[in-house]
Amino acid sequence: MVGMTKTPPRLIRRAKTVDHVLRVPPSKSFTNRALVCAALSAGRSVLSAPSKSQDTNYLAGALVAFGVRIGAEAAESFVMGTGGILTAPKKPLFMGNAGTTFRFLTALAALATGATTITGDAQMKLRPIGDLLEGLASAGVRTSSSGGFPPVTVEGGTFAGGRITVRADKSSQYLSALLLAAPYARDPVEIEVEGAQSSQPYIDMTLNVMRAFGAEVDADASARGRYRVGNTRRYTSRNYLVEPDASSASYFLAAAAVTGGTVLVPGLSGASLQGDVRFIELLVAMGCTAQPHQDALELKGGSLHGIEADMNAMPDCVPTLAVVALFAEGPTTIRNIAHLRYKETDRLKAIQAELSKLGASVDLLDDGLVIRPGALHGAEIETYHDHRIAMSFAVAGLALAGVAISHPACVAKSFPRFWDEFTTLETTGE
Repeated sequence: MVGMTKTPPRLIRRAKTVDHVLRVPPSKSFTNRALVCAALSAGRSVLSAPSKSQDTNYLAGALVAFGVRIGAEAAESFVMGTGGILTAPKKPLFMGNAGTTFRFLTALAALATGATTITGDAQMKLRPIGDLLEGLASAGVRTSSSGGFPPVTVEGGTFAGGRITVRADKSSQYLSALLLAAPYARDPVEIEVEGAQSSQPYIDMTLNVMRAFGAEVDADASARGRYRVGNTRRYTSRNYLVEPDASSASYFLAAAAVTGGTVLVPGLSGASLQGDVRFIELLVAMGCTAQPHQDALELKGGSLHGIEADMNAMPDCVPTLAVVALFAEGPTTIRNIAHLRYKETDRLKAIQAELSKLGASVDLLDDGLVIRPGALHGAEIETYHDHRIAMSFAVAGLALAGVAISHPACVAKSFPRFWDEFTTLETTGE
């Protein structure tokens, strides 16, 4: 793939157990949302402890191309907002396989003067975006695409606002993208979601960041799926502290589960809006023990058994739970995750294929998976250049000899120092 560093497979070393305090990276999801709001605000914002992942770097670079000034010093990023006045980049924006970034920029480009073309790598061109383009069309925005797939060209300065309809069953990012741009529409915006809405916690995060930057946004509690955004109270610059990333913590909590060890994650509260903080509850349901803390998560592994789980609200943790299920007694069923077919790869098929390599029996459902542990053995895991497949299946290698991870550098998409942190688990107990 374009821009992907070629590295040999990484053989995972088994650990007798783990006893680890995790230095969890900043939240990529919160950073992306804060970058957009800061870029549109009037004045200078300071983002403290932002993510420095590949995805957020793509977004920051694209914002600069729109005329936003961004600088960095130590653990802070400085964003000079434009007050919503953006100029379309002269050259196409290449976003690799950064789905969130691509979707956010597509809506943002509707505010820019001129035409913006956004493209990505080969896998990004297989990820649907037609539902977002239809939502923009209902707001007066003219776009063109390759049959509802990237690359996309957006005719800027046409975001009229008003009543917008959008489907968000394939990705909540379509809705988040429209919400983030909505305060700068010509008219107030009312967004109605057609059909099912996936990954509600990510929408809650979007609303939280918008309000933190001063936007007037109302979600109709009596009819979930309707959102009203005013256009008179726009974003204002501010200092914004990015909280730790719950998705990144999940791999280390899973490591405690499969080895019977203990992992402490400081700075991450169970009260976080990130849906993935509730991954720890699924591990407890499987037989682990969580220690209560006000500002940290702590898990001790136990004797694992299979569970049934609806993971619509935490889709990024599905590969991780699937790996933990390898080491449980009895089957594990994961449902309501059909939208995982539209991620960096078709994650449902990828999980089925790679768990099967390790000796599990996996049934692929229309909206999920049934995982039955078997006689386990090592194998080289194909990651499909998907960061979450790489990191979750690395956990299997802590408890199972002979697991190797292909294309290990793909973790840079969300967790650039993952392998540095993971190495401390491999050496524990040796």
